[in-house]
Amino acid sequence: MSFPWANEYKPQHPVMQWVDERLPLPRFVYNAIGGGYPVPRNLNYFWNFGVLSGVALMIQIITGIILAMHYYASIDGAFNSVEHIMRDVNGGWFIRYAHMNGASFFFIVVYIHIFRGLFYGSYKAPREMVWLLGVVIFLLMMATGFMGYVLPWGQMSYWGAQVITGFFSAIPVVGEPLRQWLLGGYAPDQATLNRFFSLHYLLPFVILGTIILHVWALHIPGSSNPTGVSVKAESDTVPFHPYYTAKDGFGLGLFLLAFVAVTFFSPNMLGHPDNYIPANPLSTPAHIVPEWYYLPFYAILKAFTVDFGIPFTGIVIIPAKLMGVLAMFGSILLLFFLPWLDTSPVRSGHYRPLFRKFFLFGLIPSVLALGYCGMMPAEQPYVMISQIAAAYYFAHFLIILPIVSRIEKTLPLPNSITEAVTGKPLETAAA
Repeated sequence: MSFPWANEYKPQHPVMQWVDERLPLPRFVYNAIGGGYPVPRNLNYFWNFGVLSGVALMIQIITGIILAMHYYASIDGAFNSVEHIMRDVNGGWFIRYAHMNGASFFFIVVYIHIFRGLFYGSYKAPREMVWLLGVVIFLLMMATGFMGYVLPWGQMSYWGAQVITGFFSAIPVVGEPLRQWLLGGYAPDQATLNRFFSLHYLLPFVILGTIILHVWALHIPGSSNPTGVSVKAESDTVPFHPYYTAKDGFGLGLFLLAFVAVTFFSPNMLGHPDNYIPANPLSTPAHIVPEWYYLPFYAILKAFTVDFGIPFTGIVIIPAKLMGVLAMFGSILLLFFLPWLDTSPVRSGHYRPLFRKFFLFGLIPSVLALGYCGMMPAEQPYVMISQIAAAYYFAHFLIILPIVSRIEKTLPLPNSITEAVTGKPLETAAA
């Protein structure tokens, strides 16, 4: 984000001058988070969640490295190694609980971050690449979280791997070979554990690299803001430091308070009790569910119960299982096309009354309903609710959003960010 009024880094100490001439890392940091990076002056606390997601990732990487030192990737020893970490390693219980709950908190802040972007139109030009890289990060998170859930080799770990990898077998021709390649065999076994452990260790660093690209792409057009109005003058911005480092610090304090409270006082609140039972391939749990952050997508999968075919002939064109798998992956992949599905010239939902109604009273309730139905058995009325909520989810992005963006009568936008904050025209506020 380059503005003529942005401060330039000028090292004063001879040592810092020597370093900056040969490796301009201090200049890079200053331009990224210091006075060299002007930020819109009206950002609210929803903009804290990008920083919080970065902190959550670092918690996962640090605790994951420590856990990997004591984990034994073997179907005979994985469960016992987790128990060893919990009981015998100094502070092991805290590291394991921090890593386990850190995954949930990572998804919580990322989900809020995504819905903030959806409401304020952060996916619109010129920030399409920022949004696309964000969706890639989300997909990598889902893959990393799934593989990590398998590693304790408890009952839900094993059967979760069995069910979720079984989705691939619904894909014609290549599905079953793809599943066998992913598992390293016909069912979750030693090869599966080796592969998932190595990928689970590697992918967080891939996520970190993608986040660097995500932030880099953000710094080119600059941060969006609640009004959706572009920055026009120096009075529209403030330096990132100290204004937003202080604001992010306050949000980080609240985040860490909640994280520590759950880790210390209710560490298993977001987990499943069956995962404290060693994996038994001969004993299927009564109700197999994934981690809570996959529940909306799991509900979409279960919403398809009838094969699509030619009536009265018995000819099946698309089996229900395949439709469920396609819908589940499609529910995420359609986010890649969101910048081109929403053609409204107005970014922020604050100035789009019709969009705001569909978002607050349509999209959010449908996602919450899918999450609730995802943890319930595949029976009525949960299947019907899942079908209605899934239908609305896809309709919102593929039908409602394109139509609303064309017919909606938006509210008048402020002439500048300064006017939105102070109530005064830009020229008056600048004077």
